[in-house]
Amino acid sequence: MEALAWEKEIDRQMETKEFTTDTIRDIRILQSKRGYRFSVDALLLYHFVDLPRCRRIADIGAGSGIISILLAKKYPDAKLSAIEIQKVLYELALRNIHENGLQKQIEVLQRDIKAYRKIFKPGTFDLAVSNPPFRRPLSGLVSPEAERAIARHEIKITLSDLIKAASYLLKVRGRFDIIYHPSRLTELITTMKRHDLEPKRLRSVHSKPGDEAKMILLEAVKSGRTELRVEQPLYIYNEDGSYSPEMVEIYG
Repeated sequence: MEALAWEKEIDRQMETKEFTTDTIRDIRILQSKRGYRFSVDALLLYHFVDLPRCRRIADIGAGSGIISILLAKKYPDAKLSAIEIQKVLYELALRNIHENGLQKQIEVLQRDIKAYRKIFKPGTFDLAVSNPPFRRPLSGLVSPEAERAIARHEIKITLSDLIKAASYLLKVRGRFDIIYHPSRLTELITTMKRHDLEPKRLRSVHSKPGDEAKMILLEAVKSGRTELRVEQPLYIYNEDGSYSPEMVEIYG
């Protein structure tokens, strides 16, 4: 689209109630009513990042920009690159970053991260994060809505593609933080180690105490030594169905 044309198109769609504006912590996020919408996974990944300081951050598969915006608030001195392949989500990320006053801190790129060698120099980033699709193609129920399908299923990118890109982007001792499905944890760790990313921190996410893990959070270090720390589980709900104290803190 021409400059500002995407803003006019989104304004038109908002007038026809195709988008909603949601508030989380101290930010506002515009997102499609029927397409891809961020979930608690984005907040969990943001919360999992614990570097004391950071200069350059890559958000691979940025969606509507929520993780980039949250991390920009967490690391106000950092520069972020939000990479998103889908045109509508790219345009939403631009809008959201502008609306939250972070356009000088976050650049948004509509690119296919598989072409990472053409986009960035190797070792550009201290930190890379991703909330990627974790279902294999044709596994489970595929959403008829293209945005959701691409966000949840490996239609545009595979796990191997993602890990190769993250390893290339990171400097030595750089961190890669990801939220993923526990059923593919072995594959995730094996693929990371194959591409010089050493898993260092692991945390499981459960709906409530006693339930199986529904997601896992994993941090790997580029060219790191072999040593994995398993952290305390994170519970979303208390036994009575209310949010756990940690989730209350995460939601802000």
